[in-house]
Amino acid sequence: MNDLSNIPVRKIVHIDMDAFYASVEQRDNPELRGKPLAVGGSAARGVVAAASYEARAFGVHSAMPSVTAKRKCPDLIFVPPRFDVYKAVSQQIREIFAEYTPLIEPLSLDEAYLDVTENLKGMEIATEIAKEIRAKIKQVTGLNASAGISYNKFLAKMASDLNKPNGQAVITPKNGPGFVETLPVKKFHGVGPATAERMRKFGIETGLDLKSKSLIFLQEHFGKSGPYFYGIARGIDERQVKPDRIRKSVGAEDTFVEDIDDLERATAELKPLAKKVWGYCEAQGISGKTVTVKIKYSDFTQATRSRTSIIPCSGHMDVLDAASELLASVYPFKRSVRLLGVTLSSLTNDRSDDAQSRQQLDLNL
Repeated sequence: MNDLSNIPVRKIVHIDMDAFYASVEQRDNPELRGKPLAVGGSAARGVVAAASYEARAFGVHSAMPSVTAKRKCPDLIFVPPRFDVYKAVSQQIREIFAEYTPLIEPLSLDEAYLDVTENLKGMEIATEIAKEIRAKIKQVTGLNASAGISYNKFLAKMASDLNKPNGQAVITPKNGPGFVETLPVKKFHGVGPATAERMRKFGIETGLDLKSKSLIFLQEHFGKSGPYFYGIARGIDERQVKPDRIRKSVGAEDTFVEDIDDLERATAELKPLAKKVWGYCEAQGISGKTVTVKIKYSDFTQATRSRTSIIPCSGHMDVLDAASELLASVYPFKRSVRLLGVTLSSLTNDRSDDAQSRQQLDLNL
């Protein structure tokens, strides 16, 4: 692991749209402006996909069950998502990025890393580039964006949260290690709740605590993530901005209005999920070899089952057949099922129609 003195200083910008889905809805419908808004379903089994800042003031956030959100904010307004609109706006934003650098790594529709070390405008100061991009996004889309600027991806991501909404922050090479030391590890990008809890059991609650652990210790207890954690504790992240970032999986899931106990009914719910997954693959000219089924039970525990074939799927029926067999493998269900998901991974640009030669390898997790 190199120290900072050995690493050429890069200029990385992380752009993150503010409450993107909700802001698009408020932009397009003036009656929603200034009001607590949730994008998602308001039904009993609905989930909040995004929340406006007015709703966040009540504690409403994405992935929260709609009934909980409504309880926290009785005046909450629900609107259904319009992903075609969000994608169109996202494309407008990407075109703005492309005016400055070809090194763009999208993370989702509403955020991306940009490497502006050498940029198309010949601008030397990354904070000015970020400010100009944010102003252009506002001009073109009417939406606010926040930005983080630093010498690596990890700190740029952390910086973009510091002055939200509609602000930006910079973390310099001089300040990076000190900034990380004071930060709670649960706020680190790449450290989820389960990992943060495991770290806490080892007495790791801040960046300084993490820095005190050896590389060997972190590899022993956190596997392949060990070197990453060792680096970011010192303000080091050598990951490059990858414009050709390849999607690792394609998935779809559905939460049911009523829990399902019956295998036939549950299997029928897999069909639209398989079609949705394959529809994306078909549009992108890709396929995959690994089908995974996710089952979430009524008590919110969940299980996954996977199957990998030697050759890629050639249609939605391949995905559906594999998913159906995987679902049957956990029947009778230990509890009624509230959610099912289907994911296709081990993605490839190669497709094969030779379904006859398919040999299934069970990799049940």
